[in-house]
Amino acid sequence: LKAAKEHHVPKDANQILENKTMEMVAGLYSVKISTVEKQLLDGLHGEDLVSKSVLAHSDLVPGVYEGGLKVWECTFDLLGYCSETEMQFADKTVLDLGCGAGLLGIVALRGKAKEVHFQDYNSTVIEEVTLPNTVANCRVDGDEGKISKPPSKRLKKAKCSLDLLAKCRFFSGEWSKVSQLLLSGSKPFSKYDLILTSETIYNPDYYGALHDALSQLLAEHGRVYLASKAHYFGVGGGVPLFEKFIEERNVFRTNTVKIIDKGLKRFIIEMAFKYS
Repeated sequence: LKAAKEHHVPKDANQILENKTMEMVAGLYSVKISTVEKQLLDGLHGEDLVSKSVLAHSDLVPGVYEGGLKVWECTFDLLGYCSETEMQFADKTVLDLGCGAGLLGIVALRGKAKEVHFQDYNSTVIEEVTLPNTVANCRVDGDEGKISKPPSKRLKKAKCSLDLLAKCRFFSGEWSKVSQLLLSGSKPFSKYDLILTSETIYNPDYYGALHDALSQLLAEHGRVYLASKAHYFGVGGGVPLFEKFIEERNVFRTNTVKIIDKGLKRFIIEMAFKYS
């Protein structure tokens, strides 16, 4: 199991954006992944195993690289759902689980969440993608103190808000290890009011670890919003199998809050403790 690690923002947050090419994804600043992949192939950054995965043009190598360099389809579904429902993040503690680019957590942060934590399996993803994206989207206009918005040329004119960054923590590692780090760490830890996660139920082998992490980290009256395809061919996971697993564990109740019936059917599921 990949050990858990917390990644800290350097004192000069601007250095995180050095040599980074940004683009706009879903209205947010995001590192251009092709540039990151080139740097990995050149051996400039990152875990060697992730570099090998990039070289093999593989989106997924179970237990080695879990796809965090790609923004998956259901992430956009969940971003859309948050917007459509005007999901309230203000004063809430939020976890972006399996965050990849961190877009879900960034939306929560811009929605005035009290605290936002980001977790991905690979440290390379956190350091080369999640952290730069968060810093870029924490930039504020010097005169007005408001969060900068597109176009991207304003990125150079804006400065990073340390107040926003102070609300964030970043973790890499396997779910059970990250849970252990949070629950046994020296820093104060409040369980999450909201856990946002996308395309994390593709492999049934991980259901136990995912279930345990959710049950250990979610606040008593908290909610999980999980976006997923109906089936993941070649890996074996999907919504029916995961819902059956949840029912058998008898800890959470689930409710399908949205179905996207375009191409391969996709779902957004709300989870809460059964006896909360």
